[in-house]
Amino acid sequence: MGISRRTLLVGAGSGAVAVVLAACTGEPRPKPSSSARPSPRPTIPTGAVPEPTAWMRSTWSTDPYSRGAMSYLPAGAAPQLRKDLAVPIGDRVFLAGEATDSDRPGTVPGAISSGRAAAAAVLGASASGERIAVVGAGAAGATAARVLTDAGCTVTVFEARERLGGRIRSVTDKNWPIPVQLGAWLSNGEDADTLGGVLAAQGIHRLTFGTATGWSKDGAAATVDGAPLQKAIAQAANGASDVSLADALKTAGADPGDPALAAALAWVQATTGVDTAKASSWYPPELAPDALVGADGDLGVLVEDALKDVKVTLASPVVRIAHDDSGVSLRLGTGESLSFDRVVVTVPLGVLQQRAIEFAPALPFAHRGAIAGLASGYVETVWLRFDETFWNVDADLWHVVGGDGPVRTWLNLQPATGAPVVVGLVGGPDAEAFAKLGDADAQATARESLMFFVAATATPTP
Repeated sequence: MGISRRTLLVGAGSGAVAVVLAACTGEPRPKPSSSARPSPRPTIPTGAVPEPTAWMRSTWSTDPYSRGAMSYLPAGAAPQLRKDLAVPIGDRVFLAGEATDSDRPGTVPGAISSGRAAAAAVLGASASGERIAVVGAGAAGATAARVLTDAGCTVTVFEARERLGGRIRSVTDKNWPIPVQLGAWLSNGEDADTLGGVLAAQGIHRLTFGTATGWSKDGAAATVDGAPLQKAIAQAANGASDVSLADALKTAGADPGDPALAAALAWVQATTGVDTAKASSWYPPELAPDALVGADGDLGVLVEDALKDVKVTLASPVVRIAHDDSGVSLRLGTGESLSFDRVVVTVPLGVLQQRAIEFAPALPFAHRGAIAGLASGYVETVWLRFDETFWNVDADLWHVVGGDGPVRTWLNLQPATGAPVVVGLVGGPDAEAFAKLGDADAQATARESLMFFVAATATPTP
């Protein structure tokens, strides 16, 4: 993989990524058994969450090269929008990315599938040895570049950031027992086997978060229950018009003030990025079971391996794409213009919605309608490591029931790694707000969201 340019044109943001519903790994790594639910503690947790010895966070929502984590269908939108977005433009401009995949949108497998589809469309329209530009070095761009290179095309990949991977980002640091995953690394399990062989060959193992518990100020509570939401979706399907998930719940008689329902909606938002006040009930996001699958290694290998021997230009945001019958012209942030035969554009939906790239001529009406009609979802993640555990919870998946903390889903990595590490997931509007916080406020907010898990001294029963 050649790197021809490392000029920093626009700040790429050090926070980077947070997306769930990614593909994962090979065989599960053995871990100590834990109870399905810890016994309720006799006292309300007291004291403060200690200051972490290390912490990292993502800021997908405010990153200028992502502007969100994944796409979803708002009320009134239809899946056809994804197909419209994937239609080639004049056999010169081809769009890819998870937003264009109808089968697995919002996932790394979906992004990879879209990259393959776009590459196939390019090959069907091109002659041997053509010069192809690929905009974006994430999963979709890397896949398209690999397929096109193997077919004999001369490919150049342009990446706005100074690193590969797009919304996949694994950070290896001595303070952490495993690479800190600030990007796409979690799955509801169904997609976990899709890339399992590839990652297993790299020594990356599966981490299963399957022992869930709810937790409130009074101690252990029931874990999240998706039945009310499923009922509301089933009833909404018979409605005269599409309504949001939140409105469907109200119509079904659900209590919006119920802490258990709030925890369930927070779980949906943390695993899909949707705003439940906007998301379609006719075409709802995939509702994850009360379990997740992750990985313990550097997921960047998915992109790095695909881009071996491919020319990649880092720190080179594309700001304008012009095309006609003779070819395509790309203008970079430096003002430099380069010519190619065709281009595959894999930037996230949020970037297209922000019109960060100018298209000349303007995108066709159907494409503009798809970009406007789809919605960008937000997911952020925060990792905290402590000197020692302060919690009495053996489960590896925690749901906060009640309280005001925005981070209501937590992963307990201690059973799998032996280290006192927890990972918070926050989605939807709360994620967007969390990303806008400064580091000090973000850490304080995360710690506040963990208050229910502070270990308490049991009061003897009289």
